Amino acid sequence: MTVANKVRSAIERSSWIRRMFEEGAALIAEQGAEHVYDFTLGNPSVEPPAAFHRELLRIAEHPYAGMHRYMNNAGYLETRAAVAEHIAEDSGVPVKANHIVMTCGAGGALNIALKTILNPGEEVIILTPFFVEYKFYVDNHGGVTTEVWTDPETFQPDIDAIEAAITDNTRAIIINSPNNPTGAVYSAETLAALGQMLERKQTELSRQLYVISDEPYARLAFDGNSVPPVFRYIRNAILVTSHSKDLALPGERIGYLAANPAMEEVALFMEGAIFCNRVLGFVNAPALMQRLVAVLQRESVDISEYQAKRDLLYNHLTKLGFTMAKPGGGFYFFPKSPLADDVEFVRRAQQYNILLVPGSGFGAPGYFRIAYCVDMGIIERSLPAWEKLAKDLGL
Repeated sequence: MTVANKVRSAIERSSWIRRMFEEGAALIAEQGAEHVYDFTLGNPSVEPPAAFHRELLRIAEHPYAGMHRYMNNAGYLETRAAVAEHIAEDSGVPVKANHIVMTCGAGGALNIALKTILNPGEEVIILTPFFVEYKFYVDNHGGVTTEVWTDPETFQPDIDAIEAAITDNTRAIIINSPNNPTGAVYSAETLAALGQMLERKQTELSRQLYVISDEPYARLAFDGNSVPPVFRYIRNAILVTSHSKDLALPGERIGYLAANPAMEEVALFMEGAIFCNRVLGFVNAPALMQRLVAVLQRESVDISEYQAKRDLLYNHLTKLGFTMAKPGGGFYFFPKSPLADDVEFVRRAQQYNILLVPGSGFGAPGYFRIAYCVDMGIIERSLPAWEKLAKDLGL
């Protein structure tokens, strides 16, 4: 057999996102990019902020000896200090450099966190709809996932349902706000209620329960709002994130893991996370990117550009009869499918050159995802196609 049985099975269950993206690439090759409206992949079309280019040029023009060598596995001290300072300002929690590990993106940080805390067979609760890779990441480290639905209208976590799902074998909960695929931003009230419930359950079970907060979209909040800082509300919280979205650097694979300093045995957790960063093969996050993001912690892409795209598409689609929650952040819509079979709906949309991802790919049949991080021109050109699709479906 060429590949392991588990890998063969994973390939068969593999991401709908990539599958639809690949089908879209074939359609673009056939009909031309200007006639295809690809909303499948969360790959930002915006460019990094000007400050990134200035700093990159400065480093390139003034290199110094040793700047590309190995460093501490946790990352450069000055970079971790800059990250910690920004988190502390945002949360009011005294985060320091020794609570930070620089990582190869949020995916790297998630795997490091899970390897650090999981024993074989322990459970990780994930909230449906969920980013599909969560299941594979948990499986990587011998864990099993338990799915708990969020509110099907608002996609806010259902605290009672989460509590009912916690067992003697539960080790962690993964949350994601702003959420992929729904765009929901979890409220401060929700995070506070989650934190209070977990404190009660930890006492009841005599067991430490972690919240891993996956936050690559945390700076992309709309309508003048901000994303509530998880450290303010949840003691045993691990923050994992990247600069893929806020600085538009997805290909650079730069992010970090941060531990709440109030966490039980936080020093031991950090020691474990640094060890896992090494033995998982990441060794350390890219040196050049660490140097760059150290001075960019208060920079961001133009959020108003994403909000304008959201508003244009949301207003148009809801007028056509599509039903969806208005996203509070990120760059995704997660509407209800007009057809009971969300895969069939996505196939129907493809007839109008609209490329989407079925909700089944996120554990949520009956919905579909739109990634609106594309050029505004693609959104504008797609509007007549959406109108034809809506008419075809009798909306």
